[in-house]
Amino acid sequence: MKNIIVIINKISDKRFVDILFQRVLLTLVVLLFIRVGTFLPVPEINLNDLAVYIQRHSFTKSLVSTFSGDDTFVIGLFTLNIIPYINASILIQLIISISPKLKKLQQEGDATGRRVLNRLTRLITLILAVIQSSSIAFYLKRILFDWNLLLAFDIVLWLTAGAMIVLWFSELITEYGLGNGASLLIYINIVSNFPNLFRKIFAENSNNLTIASILIINLLLLVSLYGIVILQRGVRKIPLISSKELSQVSLPSSAQTPNYIPLGLNQAGVMPIILTTAVLVIPGYISNLGLIPNINITLPLFAKLSNFIYWIIYFGLILKFSSFYSTLILNPKDISDQLQKMTVSVAGIRPGLETTFYLLKVMKRVTFLGSVLLAFLATVPNIIEATFNISSLNGLSTTSLLIVAGVILDVFREVRSIYYSTIYNDMYR
Repeated sequence: MKNIIVIINKISDKRFVDILFQRVLLTLVVLLFIRVGTFLPVPEINLNDLAVYIQRHSFTKSLVSTFSGDDTFVIGLFTLNIIPYINASILIQLIISISPKLKKLQQEGDATGRRVLNRLTRLITLILAVIQSSSIAFYLKRILFDWNLLLAFDIVLWLTAGAMIVLWFSELITEYGLGNGASLLIYINIVSNFPNLFRKIFAENSNNLTIASILIINLLLLVSLYGIVILQRGVRKIPLISSKELSQVSLPSSAQTPNYIPLGLNQAGVMPIILTTAVLVIPGYISNLGLIPNINITLPLFAKLSNFIYWIIYFGLILKFSSFYSTLILNPKDISDQLQKMTVSVAGIRPGLETTFYLLKVMKRVTFLGSVLLAFLATVPNIIEATFNISSLNGLSTTSLLIVAGVILDVFREVRSIYYSTIYNDMYR
């Protein structure tokens, strides 16, 4: 029997390597193709006019640096990348939270419901791609000397087609490759900007950086990464027990298979940070439009006080949005109703209203703990900048680190799943 198990393990290992190699190869080829397509310029756009305009206008230059990590920018086939799909996914989650019909489709989880939601997400992606590409096309009117409506139509057509091709490729990676396609594309965009970001940090802060400050910064970044892993993997387990188990004679604890509801520390992901940033930039936009007067006070004490107030508001908004978004994702009453339908209850808690209040209490505690940790990690770059007088560190944001860590953990989880499923298939073939 032992020899048979050894043979099965060897066969499984070889098949696992073959499957993993095929998935990794497909993923790398698709990612490389998308990366090359990003720099494939849209025809009839004068890149020299674009480069001159970017160098002369600081706002556009900072915007380009944010998206591309450099002062150069190409309006390419895949310029929109996966952004329309990400925005569509966020929008569809908000629509589901207010639409009982779509919420029912999501909760049922059958193939028909998934097809309807996927079709709706693709449709919203197409609409957002047209809107975003149109905004780029009409923004280029002030840059390109030979701009006309036909050129604008070509730009919208190219960028929209590129966004939908990227969406198709991301679904191809999700189904046949390794990892989630959309998350991997975001991961590649973030990681590809790291070299430029670090080069910029060292170039602008060469006089302020010392060996002690570098060590402390690295220590804080390691603590941040450790906290992010805790946020991604931290779970509060709520034990469940079925009516069948209650009617049976109690078994030894070693023979029981515990069932539980996993409540993650960070159910909302990076959405609280995104929503907080969106709210805090509104006063700046209003000021740029001239609707409110722009007050410039150069006193150092006032600048420090305003930064401190900004961090407090930033911290508080993340706490609020994290709590709000978690209730959109997990509704205690819905969970309680589903448990009651399956004749399953929380151990030691009566089904129905008591279960709902218990789940709500636990969710509030877990969400508060996770949101405090998320808010602290989000303010770490600001703390480092203020303490060591270092600029450009906000590019290394908590949002980017959360996405990077989350993608890496998801890939490792999928690799482990492929390995165990290969062993299972070989043993029961």
